Order: sequence, then C-alpha cells, then structure tokens
Amino acid sequence: MDLLTSIRVFRQVVMRGSFTKAAEDLDMSTAMASKHVTNLEQHVQARLLMRTSRRLHLTEAGQMYFDESGHALDILQQATANASSGAKKPKGTLKITAPGWLAIPQFAQWLAEYQERYPEVMVYLSLENRRVDLVTEGFDLALRVTHDPSPSLIVKPIDQVHFYLVASPAYLAKHGTPQVPADLLNHRGVLPTYTNLSNVVMHMDKAETEFVLPPSVLTSDTLMNYQLAKVGMGLAYLPEPVLFEDLADGSLVRVLEEYQYEPVTLYAAYINRQYLSAKVRTFIDFLAEKIRERHVLYGKDS
Repeated sequence: MDLLTSIRVFRQVVMRGSFTKAAEDLDMSTAMASKHVTNLEQHVQARLLMRTSRRLHLTEAGQMYFDESGHALDILQQATANASSGAKKPKGTLKITAPGWLAIPQFAQWLAEYQERYPEVMVYLSLENRRVDLVTEGFDLALRVTHDPSPSLIVKPIDQVHFYLVASPAYLAKHGTPQVPADLLNHRGVLPTYTNLSNVVMHMDKAETEFVLPPSVLTSDTLMNYQLAKVGMGLAYLPEPVLFEDLADGSLVRVLEEYQYEPVTLYAAYINRQYLSAKVRTFIDFLAEKIRERHVLYGKDS
C-alpha cells in the first residue's frame, strides 16, 4: 500500500475521531481506512492508535507521529507546489552547456534580454568544447553543433551554422592567397583539436574536394584560434557567428570563398520531453526567436 496515503488516512482518522467519518471524507471504505492505518503501524513498527468499541485515542508514539507527520506533509505539499510552479513559470537555476565560441557579443546580448524577460531565472552557463553528460553533470540543456546528435536525448534543431576558412590580410600579404584547395598544403593552419577536419569536404558546383590544411597550431579553444588568425598566424576554420564583425570590417577575409562547406546544425538537447520545465522551454523558444530575427535582419546566410 502507498505509505503517503496511509499517513494521510491516519491523520484524517485522528482528526475526525472515527474510521467511518475519515473513510467518508476520503471516499473509501471503512475497512480500507483501517487497513491503511494497520499498514502504517507495521511500517513504523509501533502501535499508533488504541481502538475500543466506544472511542479511539492516540498512543504516545501515535501522538508523536501525528505531530511530526503534519510538519512533513506541509513540507511535501510546499515542495510539490514549488515544483509545479517551476513547470509553469520560469524560475530557478537554468544550467546550460554550450560551445566555447558562443562567448561572443551577440549571445551575451541575448542572455541579457532573456534574463530581463524572465528575471526569476538564474542562468548558469558552462562554455566548453566537449560533450557533457547532462544527467551525470546535472545540466538542464545543451546547445550542440553537430551532424550526429545523441539518440539518448531529445533534440530540437535551432539553426544551421556555417563555417568559413579565413585569414588576416597581413597573413595573406606575406604568404599569398590560396587560389585552389591544393594551395592549402603550402599554408599554415590554426586548427581545433575537438573536431575531425578530415571529414570536412569543400564543394564548388557539383565537385567535391577534400579539405587538407597542415596545422601549425592546434588548440582546444575556438576563440583562441580566432585570435591567432587575427594576428596573422595562419588560416583558421571558424564558425560564422564568431566572424560576423571581422568579415564586415575586413580584419579577417574569407579564403577560397567560392568553395562551400556543409553547414552544421545547432541543436537544443535536453533529457525529458514529458517534464520539460518552463525555464528550459522558454529559453529554447527565446533562442529560436532571436535567431529568426537575426536571419530576417541580415539574411539567412549571415
């Protein structure tokens, strides 16, 4: 039998002074009410009620249990209300893991706008270029850029992220500008350690060419690669959101611009669709809204 129900039946019997009246209140038979109290007594291994033909009265253990169980039920009821509130109204700590390259002004602005809209949510953001186990590490949401989302998670596509091969004007002035993919063999690459670039294919018209760029620097940090490219250390393969302002002002330029790379999907990934909290749901919807606005403002491929 359900222990929580047995506790509630016991308390109702005590407050009404009768199994029959308590059973009527709880819409159950008198026999079932009696079974619940017996179940509770067996669970605590103590007599809680003394039953006579004329009246009921609490034992010493029963009085103590009645008093303390009331506090416990109040706490449980409040916890249930708080949890239910969190499912309906965005509140509490929202733990997000996301790629390191999202440490950019645009994403920071979006976070500020989200918290202004939902001030009762405290965002805990972990930026790192590794796959985090959401359950083990206690995260509510992952933003992942991948061709291969985890089948164990619920995933929602948010955007297509384009990657470009870029260099500084100073680097190209010193080392020359590649004209065809084969020229990349004579250049220096500033490349990430967290992804396999051997799977990257360059497209032009219907032709496909393998991406081969000898590394001169390998780092685990996208924004470090970005900074190294800006100071002229080599060619870098970077996500477009990191490059937006630099491509506009010419501090970085695209290399082999006529070649295209397959975009990678940005997913919002979470654990359970059935119990999706308001804080997670609203953040996903908010992020999708902001990305749509950006596409309208700058064009789909910006």
